[in-house]
Amino acid sequence: MPPGMPTPGQPPTRTPIEGVKNLIAVASGKGGVGKTTVAVNLAVALKNLGGLVGLLDADVYGPNVPVMLGTTEQPRALDEHSIIPVQAYGVRMISMGLLNPGDKPLVWRGPMLHSVMQQFLRSVRWGQLDYLVVDLPPGTGDVQLSLIQTVSVTGAVIVTTPSIVALADVRRALEMFRQVNVEILGVVENMSYFACPHCSGRIDVFGHGEGERLAKTFHTAFLGEVEIDPQIRIGGDTGKPVAALGEGAPGGKSIYKVARNVAARLEEVNAASGSPVVQIL
Repeated sequence: MPPGMPTPGQPPTRTPIEGVKNLIAVASGKGGVGKTTVAVNLAVALKNLGGLVGLLDADVYGPNVPVMLGTTEQPRALDEHSIIPVQAYGVRMISMGLLNPGDKPLVWRGPMLHSVMQQFLRSVRWGQLDYLVVDLPPGTGDVQLSLIQTVSVTGAVIVTTPSIVALADVRRALEMFRQVNVEILGVVENMSYFACPHCSGRIDVFGHGEGERLAKTFHTAFLGEVEIDPQIRIGGDTGKPVAALGEGAPGGKSIYKVARNVAARLEEVNAASGSPVVQIL
């Protein structure tokens, strides 16, 4: 049994990370819905709105956060229990992609995944943070369980597209967080629509409104739509996230709306629990 994992019949001990006020898990039921794009831009937007922000790339099999933040810098280890995170666009970040660069795959089982998650959570010197955004791998596997069983998660943001196929898997992710008593902050519908540059009309490439309907079904907040915009894709590919260009940049308005809605939901959750409330612009 890996260290820190509860024994059968024993309730998990969830302890906060020192200095971190809010831990936000960004999750999806399936891959390909743009979860990491949302997580990266959410972190940068929260920072630009005045927050102290960290970003933990927990997708150890597909660690794309370094590419999207345009950094290959390796984190420094002061000793085996102290790791200094990398900074990009003012966000403190750690990722397996910085420790295992290149195309060499990781072939790890559950106990090893649990161990690296605990190192990222407990050994990284995050300092004082208003928000620690955790980009989870898709699905409901070992990394998700390791996180929610051992650390206090303030709330989860669920990313989907309007596609019916994506929604079927997203329901499983929502149910997982419900079953382990993690607050669901809300649903983000990514790749929601395309604004035609010629006629200014809206084209619903993958359907319309399913994310909001899903949020209503699960009695949670709909955090917003993120449109299909070439600049969002270009920003991810070139390591220049669109949120870093500001709210007025192409594709930026919808991302900043999501960030403000996430911060507002966290205020509600913390006010209800008596925890300190972080207010942003």
